[in-house]
Amino acid sequence: MAARRFHSILFGEREVELPPEEPACFADLNLDQVVEAVVAGRDEYELRPFFHAPLRDPQAVEYRHAVFRELEKPEVRAAVETFAEAMRLVRRYLTLFDTQHYRYERERWFLDAAIVYRDAVAALLRALGQCELDSAGMRGWRDHLAAYASGERFTALAADCGHVLAGLDRVRYTLRIKGSRVTVSTFDDEVDYGVEVEEAFARFRRSEAESHLATIPDSGSMDHVEARIAQLVARIFPRELGALDELCARHRGFLAPEIARFDREVQFYLAWLEHCERLGAAGLRFCYPAVSAGGEAVAVEDGFDVALATKLHARGDPVVPNGFVLRGPERILVVTGPNQGGKTTFARMVAQLHYLGGLGVPVPARRARLLLPDRVFTHFEREEDIRTLRGKLDDELVRIREILEQASGDSLVVLNETFASTTLADARFLGTEILRRLTELGCVAVWVTFVDELASLNEATVSMVATVAPDDPAKRTFRLVRKPADGRAYAWSLADSYGLSYERLRERVAR
Repeated sequence: MAARRFHSILFGEREVELPPEEPACFADLNLDQVVEAVVAGRDEYELRPFFHAPLRDPQAVEYRHAVFRELEKPEVRAAVETFAEAMRLVRRYLTLFDTQHYRYERERWFLDAAIVYRDAVAALLRALGQCELDSAGMRGWRDHLAAYASGERFTALAADCGHVLAGLDRVRYTLRIKGSRVTVSTFDDEVDYGVEVEEAFARFRRSEAESHLATIPDSGSMDHVEARIAQLVARIFPRELGALDELCARHRGFLAPEIARFDREVQFYLAWLEHCERLGAAGLRFCYPAVSAGGEAVAVEDGFDVALATKLHARGDPVVPNGFVLRGPERILVVTGPNQGGKTTFARMVAQLHYLGGLGVPVPARRARLLLPDRVFTHFEREEDIRTLRGKLDDELVRIREILEQASGDSLVVLNETFASTTLADARFLGTEILRRLTELGCVAVWVTFVDELASLNEATVSMVATVAPDDPAKRTFRLVRKPADGRAYAWSLADSYGLSYERLRERVAR
C-alpha cells in the first residue's frame, strides 16, 4: 500500500525554501532574543530558519493554529513528545553506528536504532488512533503514518528486526580465559562454577563487608579483545550474525524522510507552546489572532513585548500590557510622551505581534486582529558608521528612503526616535513629508517621535501617548493610551527633574 502524500506539518502541501539568515528587522525588534529563548535546548532540530519564514496566506496561518490547538490536548501532546524522545534515541544510536569502529558493535547499534524506530512509529500511530483529531494537519499526518506503517518498506523492516533479534537471543557461547589466552566455544550447558563458589562461601557471611573491588570505567565501546571475541562468535553462529549483516545492508536508510521531517517540524510547535506556558505561569496571556491579508481593522487587547516579558519574568518583575485599535482609514500610530515611558517597547510590541501572527503561533495578547505583512521594516537609532562618510541625519534619510522605496501597502513600518539629531523645525518638516508618503502607501506604521504635531497630521494617523502617574508626573506607568499629544506631562517631568517646575521654583524663591 503506497503511503498517502503528506508534505509538512508546518506548510501543508506547499514547498517552502527557508531563508538561512534572519530578517533585517530581527535585531531591532529583539526577535532574535525571542527565538533564542524558544529554541534553547533544541539545537539538534535547527529550528531557527522556521522563524525566518512568516506566512502571507490566512489559510496557512489557520492550518498552524489548528495544529497548535491539537497539541494543547494532553493526550496528543504526550503521544508526540513520547515519539520525539524515541526519535532522539534513534539518532543517538545511528550516530554510534556511524562513529564506532568494530563491525558487529556498529551493526548492533544499527539494530537497536531500527527497533526503537519501529516501536516509535507503531506507538505513535496507536496513540493517535485513540485521539479525536480536529486539525487537517494532524489528521493528514495520522493517515500518512497509517499508510506508511502498512507499507512494504516498514513491514519488512519490522519483520527483519524481529527475526534478527530472536536469532541473537539464541546465541550462547562459553569463554575460557587462561593467562593471556581466550578461547571461544559453543555453550554446552556447562556448569557455572562462579555460582557454585558464591553459594559455598555464602554460609560464612555474617554481615555485608565493605567492597574493595576496583570499578573499571566502561568507555561504552568495544576494545580490540571484545571485537575479536565477536568475530569468533560469528564463526560459531554464522546464520544469526549473517542475518544481522543482511539487515544492515538491506535497511541502511530506514529512516523515512517524511518521518524525520515531522519529527523536526513538530518541535517548532512544542518549543513555542513551552515558551507560552513559561510566561503563562506569570499570568501573561497568549491568543490565536484573527488574521487577514490586508484592508481590515487592526486591534490588540493586552498585548506585550514578548522579549521584554521573558527578561522580566526571569527577574520576577511584572509586565505592563497595552493595546491599540486602527479603524477605517487609520493606519499610522504616532507615539509620543515622556522618555523611558514605554514608547519603544510599544512600537516593538506592535511589530512583534504582526510578525508572530505571520508565523501562525499564539501571539502575546489577550485578543488580537492582525494583518499579515509582506515585510516588516524597522528604523531604530544606530551609531554613526564612519565608513559611510555620512552624518547621522544623512544616514537616517538614506535608510528611510530605502524603506519607502521597498515598502508596499501590505508592509509594516516601524520608525523609532527618528530625526532626534536635528532641530524641531527640521524634524517636523521631514516627519510630515515621510508620514504623507506612508499615508499614500497605505501601509500600517508605528512612529515614535518627540514631534507632537505629527500625531494629528491626517486621518490616517492615530495619537498614542505614554502616560504618567496622575499624582506624580515623574513616575512612568508604561501604559499608552489613545489621546491627543500635548507634551505637557513630559515638559513638567523634565522641568521638575532639574528643579525648574513652578512648585520647585517657588520653594527656592521662598528660601
